[in-house]
Amino acid sequence: MKIKRILTVALIAIILIETALLAYRIPAVNDRLAWRVDEFRGQLRSYFFPHPDTIATADPVRMAIMQGTLTAAKDLADASTPTVTPIAAQTESELPTVTPTPSRAPIPASITLAPLRHEFQGYNNCGPATLSMLLNFWGWDGNQTKAANALKPKWEDKNVMPYEMERYVLENTPYGVFNRMAGTLDDLRQAIAAGFPMLIEKGMIVPGRPDLGWMGHYTLVVGYDDATRTFLTQDSYYGPDHTVDYDSLLYDWRAFNYIYLVVYPRERESELAGILGPNADAALNSLTALDLAQRESQNLTGEALAFAYFNLGTVHVARKEYVDAAFAYDMARYMGLPYRFLWYQTGPYFAYFYSGNYQDVIDLANATLYVQQNLEESWYWRGMARYQLGDRQGAIDDWREALVRHPGFAPALEQLTQLGEVG
Repeated sequence: MKIKRILTVALIAIILIETALLAYRIPAVNDRLAWRVDEFRGQLRSYFFPHPDTIATADPVRMAIMQGTLTAAKDLADASTPTVTPIAAQTESELPTVTPTPSRAPIPASITLAPLRHEFQGYNNCGPATLSMLLNFWGWDGNQTKAANALKPKWEDKNVMPYEMERYVLENTPYGVFNRMAGTLDDLRQAIAAGFPMLIEKGMIVPGRPDLGWMGHYTLVVGYDDATRTFLTQDSYYGPDHTVDYDSLLYDWRAFNYIYLVVYPRERESELAGILGPNADAALNSLTALDLAQRESQNLTGEALAFAYFNLGTVHVARKEYVDAAFAYDMARYMGLPYRFLWYQTGPYFAYFYSGNYQDVIDLANATLYVQQNLEESWYWRGMARYQLGDRQGAIDDWREALVRHPGFAPALEQLTQLGEVG
C-alpha cells in the first residue's frame, strides 16, 4: 500500500512537471516567466560561482605605468603591437576643429508627439520593442516579434546593438535612419519639436532592485517640458508616458556615449539633416563626440569619469585610432565599470585586437562569458584573438558557438567560410 502511494505521488509529480514544461513553451507564458527563470539562474550561478562587480582591470604593468604619465603609457601600447600597425595618434594641436552647430530656431517650451502605440517588452526584448514603437510612429505595420525574429533569432540573446537596428531599418523598411553619438538634451528637444522621436540607449538600475545591478536599456523619447525639466518617454519596461528628469537622463545616457537613432521618411531627410547640423555627417559627428569625450574625461569624477573614458575609447575606435582607444579603455577599466558593460558595447574588443593586445581580448571575453554566455560578439572576438595566437581550432569552436547563440551571425559565418569550415 505504501509503495502504491509513493508511485502515485511520483506519477502526479511527473505529470505536473511535464505540464509545467509544456505551459512554459507557450509564448505568452514564456514572456512572463522567462526573465524570472533567467534571473533565478543568474542568482544561483552567482552564489556558487561569484564574479566581480566590475570589469577586470588591464595588465598590472600597464596599469602601473598609467598612473604615471600619458607618454609612458602610450609608449608601452605602441610597443605591444607586433603584428598590427596602428593609426598614428594625434596630438591636441593636430586635432581638426569641430564646426560649431548653427544657432537653432526657438522651439516651444513643452511638446508631446502624437500618441504612439506602446509595447511592453518581451524577455530580453527592449531593443526590438523600442524600435517597433519608433517604426510604428511612422506607419510601419509590425511589432517587436517581427523585429526580433531578424534582430535576435534566439530569445536568449541578451542584447541588440544599435548598428543592428540601423541595418534592420535600412533593409526591411522604406525609412532612413541616423545613428549618431554625442547627442545633447538640446538635440532631443530640437528633434522632438520638429516631429522626430529619438531612440536612445542608456544605463539603468531597476527601482527597488539594486541587487540586480546596472544594465543597459533602450527607451523612446517623445516629449519634453522645460518647466518641469522632464522628458516624456515610451518605455518598454516602465510603461507608456514615463517621465524622466533632464539630469537623470543625461547621466544614464552618458554610459552609452549619448548614442541616438532617428528614423525618418526619406522625403524628410534634408529637414532632419538641418536639425542635426554637422552631426548629420558621420565624420563630423565623430569629431563632435571626440571633443565631448575629451572634455568630460578632464572634468568629471567617479563613475561618470569612467564612462567618459570609455566613451573616449569608443570614439577612437570609430575613428580607427586603436592605440588611443586601448589607452582610454584601460583608464575606464582602472576606474571601474559595471560587469555587464561588455554585454552592450564591444569597442574594447576592437581596440585591443587591432592594437595587438590579443590576450586582453581573450581575458575580457572569458570574464564576460563566465557570467553570461548568450553574447555572440564575445564568442566571435575571443575566436579572433585565439586565431591570431595560433589556436585555430579554438577559434573555430568559438565562431561556431557564436552561430549557436545567434544563428546567421555574419562575422562568425564569414570567418568560418574563409577557413573552409562551412560547406
